[in-house]
Amino acid sequence: MGAEVTLWCERAWLGGSSIERGVVIEVSGDAISSVRAEVVSPPAGCERLRGLVVPGFANAHSHAFQRALRGRTQSAHGGSFWTWREQMYALAAGLEPDAMLALSRAAFAEMALAGVTLVGEFHYLHHGPDGAPYQDPNEMGLAVIEAARQAGVRLTLLDACYLHGGIEPHPVQQRFFDAGVDAWIARVDRLAPGPAVRVGAAIHSMRAVQPEPAAIVARWAQAREWPLHAHVSEQPAENEACREVYGATPVALLHFEGALDGRFTAVHATHVSDEDIRLLGAASTTVCLCPTTERDLADGVGPAARLRDAGARLAVGTDSNAIIEPLEEARAIELDERLVGGVRGVLSGAELLAAMTSSGYASLGWRGGGMIAEGAPADLVAVSTDGVRLSGVPEEALIDGLVFAGAAGDVRDVVVGGEFVVRDGRHVSIDVARSLADAIGSV
Repeated sequence: MGAEVTLWCERAWLGGSSIERGVVIEVSGDAISSVRAEVVSPPAGCERLRGLVVPGFANAHSHAFQRALRGRTQSAHGGSFWTWREQMYALAAGLEPDAMLALSRAAFAEMALAGVTLVGEFHYLHHGPDGAPYQDPNEMGLAVIEAARQAGVRLTLLDACYLHGGIEPHPVQQRFFDAGVDAWIARVDRLAPGPAVRVGAAIHSMRAVQPEPAAIVARWAQAREWPLHAHVSEQPAENEACREVYGATPVALLHFEGALDGRFTAVHATHVSDEDIRLLGAASTTVCLCPTTERDLADGVGPAARLRDAGARLAVGTDSNAIIEPLEEARAIELDERLVGGVRGVLSGAELLAAMTSSGYASLGWRGGGMIAEGAPADLVAVSTDGVRLSGVPEEALIDGLVFAGAAGDVRDVVVGGEFVVRDGRHVSIDVARSLADAIGSV
């Protein structure tokens, strides 16, 4: 990254519900230095972005290695999250750093083709198959960082503290465990951010980290002004276990331990109580919804509109990467609520696009990103408006058309830090389909 470039956008979304024509974006370094609209003629020597240009998409919750499970977990009649988890554990048991690099690189490149410019990788596959740390205890995390670099996307590595596996831990979980919260801190403290990489903290869940160490993780992240993420109330069984042991929901425990604030992101929040919603909203947290995974695993539908109304921000993630379609994740937030509540139009296309962009960037520690504005990272997506999905959509309806009908196949160009990662629908340096086949075939 570090481009000096002028981009001319045929049409661009600068926020709100409308679009602008003839937008010139000047890039200096990897950030936007100026934005001008209504420039009818492209300046000499500029790069032209046709169609509709929007900020880059933030995938706020990913487990890249789970991309290898696509299509392999659908045949279990009567299955659930818990039966799917056994299949995920079988995959995790055999991954070594080289395979992690190849699989993550291919998954991140697929995300780039779909318009993702920033990935929040919720990383908990830390150690060797027998649970012993590698010579560098962050070797798996470093493989993920290198994968993002090669794929050309920004990354926030959300390193997950994972200390125990419940009453009957699965043998593979020893790969996830650190010896204690102090050991987790000592390991994560060795990770260094870079121009396109930031580091954040994660509490895997309140069933994997007890309240006292969870509080230590939260204070440690807050002292560094890092984002903090946690899986929250994905399953009713998680809530029941917390109530049985601690007499409180996961959200209530996180609130009591001081974890809830503007840098905290609750992932899923599918089965939250009225009081949980109030606590998440009052603390101005973000809630990352992952509807395609939540549907795939029969988790349920999170109360997105109620969380928004309470004061929480919304972000989106692809989670298990059963499909990588950021626009589907966004529209599913609204469409799934329609199925549950019987009401249409609770969340607008512009709100959902903001969840995919500026809210997701903020959730991952890139505040001021996910916008086409001076000082923001120069991360952009140009979407074709003359393909079969968006052709004929009137200009005044393009935002709703994009969010409620667009797809990864409409993404034409992707710019990260002022540099093209995708041109004319193809990754500039990776044969993504071949890389996916090779990486998945080796695990």
